Amino acid sequence: MNKALEGLKMVIGKEAKEVSPSPYGAWLNGKLLAVEEGHLEMEFTVRKEWANPSGMIHGGIYAGIMDDVIGMTSYTLGREHFYAAVNLNVDFLRPSQVGEKLIVKCQVIRPGKSVLHLECQIFGEDGKLKAKAASNLAKTAFGFA
Repeated sequence: MNKALEGLKMVIGKEAKEVSPSPYGAWLNGKLLAVEEGHLEMEFTVRKEWANPSGMIHGGIYAGIMDDVIGMTSYTLGREHFYAAVNLNVDFLRPSQVGEKLIVKCQVIRPGKSVLHLECQIFGEDGKLKAKAASNLAKTAFGFA
């Protein structure tokens, strides 16, 4: 039984500020839409504090969202150890405006024992790809608190 996955399934539809053990994840405040082993989908709403001076989302927020969702997706595997990102390769493809809803989809591509490889995509309300990332995560000596 995958206790991590079962725990995540119990919070589908809830905002992260209510349930996330991560202060950063709670601040981002995404809503979990769907989760399966190796796959996760979330929704985020672009907030004013995420915008750059032009009024569009700051690229660092796209990267931060994907990094956080990648970490959550690695957790769906139910492994005993924590996996930490060793890289994050991001492509910024389209801007997003304050108030816009974003759908983030992430999947484990290679579930190795010591290194995981994941890919993540952010889509706008219109279904167009806004940003994408790939990341490798390495097994650490740490477990989960």
